[in-house]
Amino acid sequence: MHGKIDLHKLPPLKALKGFEAATRRQSIRDAADELCLTHPAVSHQVQLIEDALGVNLFAQEGRHIVSTEQGRIFYPYVRAAFESLIEGVEAVHRNAPDKALRVQTYVTASIRWLARRMPHFLAEHPNIKLTLSTCAVEWEFDDIHADVGLVYCESLPDPARYHWIPLFDYALSTVCSPALRARLGPTPSVEDILKQPLAAVYTEVRNWNTWFESAGVAFDPASSYLVVDTLAVALEMALDGEAIALINGPFVSHDLAAGRLVKPVLHSTRCPGGWGLICRKDMQDNLRVRTFMDWVTRNAAETVLIPA
Repeated sequence: MHGKIDLHKLPPLKALKGFEAATRRQSIRDAADELCLTHPAVSHQVQLIEDALGVNLFAQEGRHIVSTEQGRIFYPYVRAAFESLIEGVEAVHRNAPDKALRVQTYVTASIRWLARRMPHFLAEHPNIKLTLSTCAVEWEFDDIHADVGLVYCESLPDPARYHWIPLFDYALSTVCSPALRARLGPTPSVEDILKQPLAAVYTEVRNWNTWFESAGVAFDPASSYLVVDTLAVALEMALDGEAIALINGPFVSHDLAAGRLVKPVLHSTRCPGGWGLICRKDMQDNLRVRTFMDWVTRNAAETVLIPA
């Protein structure tokens, strides 16, 4: 049981918005514009707080205001209270039972692995709504706009903030069409790959250098390669026989099994980090989040990674 809060010690709560904005902007007028209030209305809110506390929170300097020592002391507490309330509101929204579970991943991971499995998940769990987003600007998990992520992390996420379930290693290997493979001859080498057109993802251009270096072959950045924006595009080029692509996850298992793609050489190299599921620590016991993460984890364990 929590003890009773003495609300009589608090200043008028509604007026705190005016104080916070005026302190942050160091201007009553700018605070009024931000809050869509009149200048006198914000001044009145500040006066209510000052009367309740019995101190001056601002001093007039010419046409401007500046925080007094008391104002500077009080502001961090007001700011922290607002931020805590906002976090509480977001927590309620995240845990709302009728709200769609927001899942973040990347274009290729969605198209070639996760999205094709989603109908099966929804059939098994018809009460869970899903929103799958692939438009994140950065690679990092966006815990403001997503509840769960299927992402790559180069190092383990902060365990104090995030719950992380590893799924796949980040291992680089090459794929191409059977027709392009035939052009390489019976026993192609890594050096032979260097002579072919290569497709490089703009966020992973150095992966080609990493792959060649791990095989002891110098990679000339002036080599013939085309930079594209997603691995999905690079794989389409590989399927069409136009280039060799580097893969780094389970995203071509179907094509390899069906013979639409082949691995031209045996060489592969493991990179730091790996693919996994991630959510905020305070969301890991949410029923919808736990159900989804458990289901994806089982599917990942059943995914067959075709060897070279």
